[in-house]
Amino acid sequence: MKRRNDIDICADVLRIAQGGAKKTHIVYQANLNFKIVKRYLSRLMESGLLVFRDEVYCTTDMGVRFLEVYGGLNSLLEGDFSAIDQMGGEVEIVREG
Repeated sequence: MKRRNDIDICADVLRIAQGGAKKTHIVYQANLNFKIVKRYLSRLMESGLLVFRDEVYCTTDMGVRFLEVYGGLNSLLEGDFSAIDQMGGEVEIVREG
């Protein structure tokens, strides 16, 4: 299994919370412990990507946009250049050699 970086973990938490999720659900679905999840939840809420309401964490519109861009960037890294349209931008592809 590939080791996740900080951005991957943030995306996992946001994806899990899209329909609303309790902290315990996020812990188990993201395969993290409570101490680490607490840190990520705080960070994502401070950034406006996640909110806590009615006893559940929910991904905000800005969090959904983050997931769209994150997915597009991952697609680009895998060689799928059609993802550029989804991100709403243009990229000049420069190949060496």
